[in-house]
Amino acid sequence: MNEDIVTPKTDASSKTARPRMYKVLLHNDDYTPREFVVAVLYSVFGMHESKAYSVMMTAHQQGTALVAVYAKDIAETKAQEACDMARQEGHPLMLSTEPDT
Repeated sequence: MNEDIVTPKTDASSKTARPRMYKVLLHNDDYTPREFVVAVLYSVFGMHESKAYSVMMTAHQQGTALVAVYAKDIAETKAQEACDMARQEGHPLMLSTEPDT
């Protein structure tokens, strides 16, 4: 007895698409103390002090600076958390998000 066994082929080519990534941008202002900006970048984004200082200075000199790139919901949450920290201390610090190209 010779029986042929047929097994269905599975389609292994279907993959879940990666979520679109978003940039978190720091905007310069003339009122928020530099030390406070560094502290926010350290606490919200987990940056080392030297990296946070570099990002802050880039925003100061060029108007905006890239803070980090995350999935949309994480980027928006972190940007909002940083802005909320600033508002609690009376600072007009502004961070925004935009799609990463």
